[in-house]
Amino acid sequence: RADGSVEETGPVRAARQLGPVHTDAVAAVAALTPDLCVSGGKDKSVAVCHWRSGAALRRFMGHQREVTKVTSAHDSNRVFSASRDKTVMMWELHGTSGPSQCFPGHDLVVTGLAVSLDASQLCTGSRDNTVCKWDIETGECLGRATISRNLVTHLCWVPGEPYVVQTSEDKTIRVWDSRQLQVAHAFPAQRHIQTSCDVSPDGRLCLSTSSGCAGEGGEATLWDLRQTRDRVREYKGHFQTTTSCVFLPRGPALAPSIATASHDSTVKVWERDTGGRG
Repeated sequence: RADGSVEETGPVRAARQLGPVHTDAVAAVAALTPDLCVSGGKDKSVAVCHWRSGAALRRFMGHQREVTKVTSAHDSNRVFSASRDKTVMMWELHGTSGPSQCFPGHDLVVTGLAVSLDASQLCTGSRDNTVCKWDIETGECLGRATISRNLVTHLCWVPGEPYVVQTSEDKTIRVWDSRQLQVAHAFPAQRHIQTSCDVSPDGRLCLSTSSGCAGEGGEATLWDLRQTRDRVREYKGHFQTTTSCVFLPRGPALAPSIATASHDSTVKVWERDTGGRG
């Protein structure tokens, strides 16, 4: 458990072996509902799976190259995927197997994907140094912003706000105002490439992760989005690049926690407010 306690549950059972859903490496995964997840892979496909049984419920094909990011609308009926083919596609969970909308316009691989809470707008980012805003229903590009050397690595919408947090290979975390598609705030540049980000459910805090090697870098950083807009805490303990992070749901008896994943083959759970590892 995240609080370090151990619960006796009886004899240890052998892990269930589930058949592979993708025919090549899985590049992205995201929650869809409490029982469903969506994944994308190098096999160019997007799959919706029941994670308890391992059964693939839907499989979508349409991208020409590897799927790099996946996410879902908050109503859980639509799935979005980004690809190295420079496009983003929208899929209906209960619709046909083909995409219901396509969002072309980037010049290089799409590496960021975020959907607004009302599921009306989509923000995308790319290694072409651009962030774009789209109308989900029409597929129209509503705005395009370019910043030199802003190689986007991840995008995350702030819950209930018109803001989008973005990490970049230029070592900067930017907060975009989606209404005018302008940078509302940029945190001080870090020492290493910023690889991913997540925003707390209350929209007050942001997590970012960084590249690293041989114990140098690889930290996760907690930022205050509303008050000081400054660094709150760092979580150090990974020995290689930290690739992703997430705020964990809080149990009634547990302190707020976060989780990070790294190229050092570990996932670590941290106490959010102390930096202690579970």
